[in-house]
Amino acid sequence: MSTGSSSSHVDGARTSKDVDDLTDDELEAELATLDRTRPSEHQRAGGAPRELGWILVIGGLLGLWAAVELVLSEIKVAGDPNAALACDFNPLIGCGSFITTWQAHALGIPNAVVGTVAFAACLTVGVVLLAGARPARWFWVALTAGATGAIAAIFWFQYQAFFSIRMLCPYCLVVWVVTIPIFVNVLARSAQAGHVRLPETLRRTLVQDRWVIVAVWYVLVVVAAAVIFWDQWLLLLG
Repeated sequence: MSTGSSSSHVDGARTSKDVDDLTDDELEAELATLDRTRPSEHQRAGGAPRELGWILVIGGLLGLWAAVELVLSEIKVAGDPNAALACDFNPLIGCGSFITTWQAHALGIPNAVVGTVAFAACLTVGVVLLAGARPARWFWVALTAGATGAIAAIFWFQYQAFFSIRMLCPYCLVVWVVTIPIFVNVLARSAQAGHVRLPETLRRTLVQDRWVIVAVWYVLVVVAAAVIFWDQWLLLLG
């Protein structure tokens, strides 16, 4: 009994000594492994997890492809209003009628041109972060503001597609799909590192459950599209 107790005491003392011997960076790294919502030293210095870099790169590539395809479609329609587009699948899903609406030129120029620039920037930021860059706090604030503006635009476009234009643009759907995780992850990582201030409970939830949030968001959009266009789906499937 005494031997076991003594051994436990020694182990405990050794553990305490080991902790005392850790440098500040080593202690922070140890705490980060115990609490996944804590920022790493790399994040506090302005860096980002590789996961975020890849999200921006992949999302940027897919979004850039969709935006460029929309630009090419607009050019084709401008030359021939009756041109057959590869993105026109049926009366509900297509981009031919969508790109001729005022909503597709909300800023006075084709939205696709704005998207091309935005996703090219997103791709560039992703590559820079993957290279290990540690941007200043203002950069993260600007990136978060840009992602927030993008998701606000997506909300507006979704409303217009669901209730005004009454159809779905395939390339726009790609933009929706990539913008949602980009926004959620940029906000989560900015809040985790302290670049953007959020209530602690919200910050922890956002960091821990960011992919759950993305999944729920996707489900809500799919359900909305199914319910709002229910009659059209029945006609197409019937």
